[in-house]
Amino acid sequence: MEEDLVRFASNEIINYVNAQPESADTVEDIHQWWIQWPGTPEPVAITLAALGQLERDGFMQMVPIANRNTWRRRREDSEREE
Repeated sequence: MEEDLVRFASNEIINYVNAQPESADTVEDIHQWWIQWPGTPEPVAITLAALGQLERDGFMQMVPIANRNTWRRRREDSEREE
């Protein structure tokens, strides 16, 4: 069942980022704003697991900014900020 929830969250994140490619946010805000949960939101651990899988798949990347970790679509090496 948890696998289905992670897959659902992953698909929601992909859809959001495809519609808004320059989006970047914290896991908490992605959980709240990017994922349209069909009922009561699932635990934030589901969103974190989805982001981790998307990072392993090369779709998302975590970027530390100040004291927070921000997630965004993976950028090609030529597009990454130095």
